[in-house]
Amino acid sequence: QVQLVESGGGLVQPGGSLRLSCAVSGSIFSINTVNWYRQTPGKQRELVAGITSGGSPNYADSVKGRFTISRDNAKNTVYLQMHSLKPEDTAVYYCNADLWTTLGTPYNVWGQGTQVTVSS
Repeated sequence: QVQLVESGGGLVQPGGSLRLSCAVSGSIFSINTVNWYRQTPGKQRELVAGITSGGSPNYADSVKGRFTISRDNAKNTVYLQMHSLKPEDTAVYYCNADLWTTLGTPYNVWGQGTQVTVSS
């Protein structure tokens, strides 16, 4: 069994900061690419940021310079540090991970999402 749990969402004023966490647990051999997505009602889920197993990040243009993705392999956790938040960043943020299980099988897992609301 593999589980992925996001945390760190909440209500923040415009210009504020939040740090989201994505913790993966269970029968994990290794974690490959981890991506953060976000979704608002009536819109498609969009890729916000991703990080490879080697630590190479990529970002959507809308968040470049404001968001930073990082990973702690010892903790099987990926972080999304968000600064200079804007009302348009309001969404449910989801984490997705590609990994190898201890059985030697590939596995893809989504979290339940965490709400981020940017409002004064």
